[in-house]
Amino acid sequence: MADQSPALDWRDDIPVSTRFDDPYYSLENGLEETRHVFLSGNGLPERFRDGFHIAELGFGTGLNLLAALDLWRRTGRQGHLKFTSFEAFPLDGPQMIRAQSAFPAVADVARDLAPHWQARATRITLPDLDFTLVTGDARETLPLWDGNADAWFLDGFAPARNPELWAPDLMAEVARHMAPGATAASYTAAGHVRRALSDAGLQVTRQPGYGRKRHMTTAKKP
Repeated sequence: MADQSPALDWRDDIPVSTRFDDPYYSLENGLEETRHVFLSGNGLPERFRDGFHIAELGFGTGLNLLAALDLWRRTGRQGHLKFTSFEAFPLDGPQMIRAQSAFPAVADVARDLAPHWQARATRITLPDLDFTLVTGDARETLPLWDGNADAWFLDGFAPARNPELWAPDLMAEVARHMAPGATAASYTAAGHVRRALSDAGLQVTRQPGYGRKRHMTTAKKP
């Protein structure tokens, strides 16, 4: 991971980015939000198969990885889940472990990954996981990526606070790095984000959001 960790404020065990003045996950229940938005929003676990590839904009605390791998294990899937995440400001090991400790429902997964966070690993291989963290500005790193995802988690900080991660050019790169029939999901239903995904050739739908968020966004590549 990068040498300099982001500055955080903590509300109990919920980290808040001082750079973007935004919490890393829902103040109501971050794990349930992840399950609603990113897992159900991408039709998981029904679409899981060996080698299923999730890509993500905004790794944050790694909560989405924990939730996805936990779901993979609970549904008894065989083989490897692939997970690639793009993050400009990666947390350090103690920050990651503290944030993940707030979710006892995925404690077993967090325990498996904790030594790798302490080592600031950007590649993790487990019997059921092939994980890569791509550090740096996604506007520069995603165009260079040679992968295609089956599902995208669009989880940057709020578009109003972090507009660079929701720009039309980057949404077009997301679409370009989707396998045929792949899906994407995001907690935001901002009109300019939905338009950017639609302009990139995706079929975009506004869905019921989690908690206080009335709507969220899903998209599919024909």
